[in-house]
Amino acid sequence: MKTPYVSELLANQAITGTFLVQSKEVRQKKTGEPYLSLVLIDKTGDIEAKMWDNVAEVMDTFDRDDFIRVKGMTQSYQNRLQLTIHRLARLDDASVDFADYFPVSKRDRDEMFSELQSLVAGIQNPHLRGLLQSFLADPQLAAAYRLAPAAKSVHHAFLGGLIEHVLSLCGLARDMAAHYPYVDLDLLLTGVVLHDIGKLSELTYERSFGYSDEGQLLGHIVIGLRMLAEKFATLPDFPPRLRTLVEHMLISHHGELEFGSPKQPLFPEALLLHHLDNLDSKMECMRALIERDSSSGALWTSYSPALARTALRKALFLEKPQPTPAPAPASAPAASSAPPTPQQAGLFAEKLQGALRRRD
Repeated sequence: MKTPYVSELLANQAITGTFLVQSKEVRQKKTGEPYLSLVLIDKTGDIEAKMWDNVAEVMDTFDRDDFIRVKGMTQSYQNRLQLTIHRLARLDDASVDFADYFPVSKRDRDEMFSELQSLVAGIQNPHLRGLLQSFLADPQLAAAYRLAPAAKSVHHAFLGGLIEHVLSLCGLARDMAAHYPYVDLDLLLTGVVLHDIGKLSELTYERSFGYSDEGQLLGHIVIGLRMLAEKFATLPDFPPRLRTLVEHMLISHHGELEFGSPKQPLFPEALLLHHLDNLDSKMECMRALIERDSSSGALWTSYSPALARTALRKALFLEKPQPTPAPAPASAPAASSAPPTPQQAGLFAEKLQGALRRRD
């Protein structure tokens, strides 16, 4: 049985464990000697690792997507755990249980797919329902839809992450359509189910997560548009204008040109799709960031490039003892607010007149 998992690691802990190499870089120290910069993963998370000494002996013995056994020491660096490796050795695939090393949705993937099928069956528009069913009835696409992550590393980066993200968006879409009665829920749900369909081919997820050659060259928006065209070719009665709306939702869901969309959203369902997609992905980023390395006890997380910020661990903040307020300094007696007596008023008038005469 694998031990320890990434989620079990604590700062300043000597460990011996096995991990999957998600990324590997050979860098140079100031002295010119090589050192290793790795990201190691298992099903519970990832950890950055550095190997500083005796690197020349091992750096060519393993590669990305290999399993390795390491001996080293953990430490806290910039509010995140990091592993310093002292010894390292590659493992054969046969010596590990693959299920221990790949992050996976906490939800059952077959149950999620059944939920998605039921949701699609409830779509009233027969053309949109038929389009979605043509994707879900394709055995190869259906298998990939159950398995694919939603991203390489940014959000829902685990097996089953894409379908979990889509089902979350479906719930949000229903709420928003109830709030905005002019929104076409069938069209919005179609955009939700198909907006990231290109990621089935853009990403690789047989071992660690990465990009396919097609993904690197085209990206999931272009791939998705091509997949749509293939399905539309089997649906000759699909209304051309409705097809254009579906295509626009797919190509505009990133919202802005600088984020990879060739067009901005230009009708309500497309705009809603963009904002719901952005909301769900950012909330998952925030959840994962706060949960990651929570055992370190740090009040603030490490910096997240995806969110462009650090995040507060709210539970720790609320548990933190509050400083005892200093006692208030003694104050002078408050001046009386009672109106002056006639004698006081007369005395004040005399003093004022005397002061005016002296000034003149």
